[in-house]
Amino acid sequence: MLTLKQIQDNKQEVIDRLKVKNFDAANIVDQIIALDNQRKSTQTEADNLQAEMNRLSKSIGQLFKEGKAEEANQAKEATAGLKEQIKNLTTQQDSIETELQNLVVQLPNLPHPSVPAGKSADDNIKVREGGLKPELTEALPHWELAKKFNLIDFELGVKLTGAGFPVYKGLGARLQRALITFFLDEAIKAGYEEVMPPLMVNEDSGFGTGQLPDKEGQMYHATADNLYLIPTAEVPVTNIYRDVILDGNQMPVRNCAYSACFRREAGSYGKDVRGLNRLHQFDKVEIVQVAHPDKSYEVLDDMVNHVQGLVEKLGLPWRIMRLCGGDMSFASALTYDFEVYSGAQERWLEVSSVSNFETFQSNRLKLRFREEGEKKTQLAHTLNGSALALPRILAAILENNQFEGGIKVPDVLVPYCGFDVIA
Repeated sequence: MLTLKQIQDNKQEVIDRLKVKNFDAANIVDQIIALDNQRKSTQTEADNLQAEMNRLSKSIGQLFKEGKAEEANQAKEATAGLKEQIKNLTTQQDSIETELQNLVVQLPNLPHPSVPAGKSADDNIKVREGGLKPELTEALPHWELAKKFNLIDFELGVKLTGAGFPVYKGLGARLQRALITFFLDEAIKAGYEEVMPPLMVNEDSGFGTGQLPDKEGQMYHATADNLYLIPTAEVPVTNIYRDVILDGNQMPVRNCAYSACFRREAGSYGKDVRGLNRLHQFDKVEIVQVAHPDKSYEVLDDMVNHVQGLVEKLGLPWRIMRLCGGDMSFASALTYDFEVYSGAQERWLEVSSVSNFETFQSNRLKLRFREEGEKKTQLAHTLNGSALALPRILAAILENNQFEGGIKVPDVLVPYCGFDVIA
């Protein structure tokens, strides 16, 4: 979340920059500033009363020693009155801070100055692209290929759970496992430390990375225990550093994690959700970094280059899009989406988002660092990216590499899965 200092010191900039995300912040910002001023005033009044109470308390014993019992008793009465006033002010302060918190968490993160204005994905800007689109004749979409070669059983998933929960079988399961291991190995080679996090998190974790309260309706909620199934490994991995103070020389901290991901995807329907295009449960390898604020955009570029290397090694046609304000997440300051071309569907499929959140998550997480030799702490910057999400990657691999008798496996995956052709 934004800091109160950001909002107080840069009121108009906050309002203007949030307009890029199509968010009208003027009224909320005014309320926040008024409440913050009230909070400070109340705190000052309470501090002054506390100082007066301390002074009187110290004087009582001395007054009794001097035989001034009446004055001492008057001081005791005054102290009791001050204590009650301070208690009332503390209650008032707690109420103000709760109201203030409820308002601040409604504000999205400020978009980076390079973020273009826009309302939807149609307004995103292409940064660069690579690879060659396949030349296919009578190409089958991946859901037909999956059925033809017994790779994925969508109907069985409906039987077991419901739509959006596919069952991978035989060579399809092995190819899925090969992709996961390949992505993890590439991340480890790039200097990321692998972790295997829980698949459920508590409210504090959901709040820390910005899923709660913004995306509560998109998360599966285990109500009996008040736990949430993770929509991405970003949530538990970033929360490893909640309430942590890092040494400045520890950064950047790099972690990668494989996990299943769970998203309700409420309201999704139509032809674009067929097959693997949009699922409620899917596999993904996530990369997460905690970086120094002066270096975080260099780190973002490195993460983008890492994801680019993955899609290039898989031989997929790709493009990178800088998201416009209207297509960005609530918590992101700058996001690049990766898309790969689906030969049979003849459309681009999003397979990764790589984002810098600057201090938005770390302020919620109370994730700080201290420079060597300094006493004061600073908020770190957090970043994450999909490296990669599997469903649409698998869809593009199946569609783009099909031939009359089967499907060619990308060379880089052959050592992982043990076969080079699905036939």
